[in-house]
Amino acid sequence: MEVEKRRIIITGVSRGLGLAMMKGFQALGHAVAGCSSSAEPVIDGDYRVDRVNVADDEAVAAWAETLASDWGAVDLLINNAAIMNRPVPLWEISASEFDQLTAININGVANCIRHFLPAMIQQGSGVVVNFSSGWGRSTSASVAPYCASKYAIEGLSQALAQEVPRGLSVVALNPGIIHTDMLETCWGDGAANFPTADQWKDQAIPMLLGLDASDNGQSLSV
Repeated sequence: MEVEKRRIIITGVSRGLGLAMMKGFQALGHAVAGCSSSAEPVIDGDYRVDRVNVADDEAVAAWAETLASDWGAVDLLINNAAIMNRPVPLWEISASEFDQLTAININGVANCIRHFLPAMIQQGSGVVVNFSSGWGRSTSASVAPYCASKYAIEGLSQALAQEVPRGLSVVALNPGIIHTDMLETCWGDGAANFPTADQWKDQAIPMLLGLDASDNGQSLSV
């Protein structure tokens, strides 16, 4: 059966879940573009990676303009880029550390929505997936900045879902507990007890491709 080709944008693709999704969507024949502040740029047909810091609104605007000229509106925007704070009490986190985390985890999501969503609205369809976390729906000690950012994503997503016109969908997605560098920061060797990003993608990608307007406003989990 011929695959309905989607145009997919993913942020935070240098490693972990972002890179796994990039490779998984590409293998299925979709057009996929990703960005990371540290990635080496790659353009290979309908697969491309650009070096973009999502916390920089002007950089995101330029990236969106470039992709729009090549692809037009995208079908699926996945806001995955995020960082974790050092696992220490909140009062030990400096203002600059806190600001860097919220600039990426919250502002970065808003920047991408600001510059990709209008074209999706114009075409009358599209899905925005904002990666949340179990720590966006519960809390633990030593991860207060990260929890704050992911709770913000839950609220942002639900409010935005009420703003978009019929035909579009905005979803907050908790990917689950995955063995990534971020999890190792929090749990050390215990992170190895959980599925890898490559294992996770086999379940996550069909779910992501199955999202449509009927899912608008939901908080989902893989």
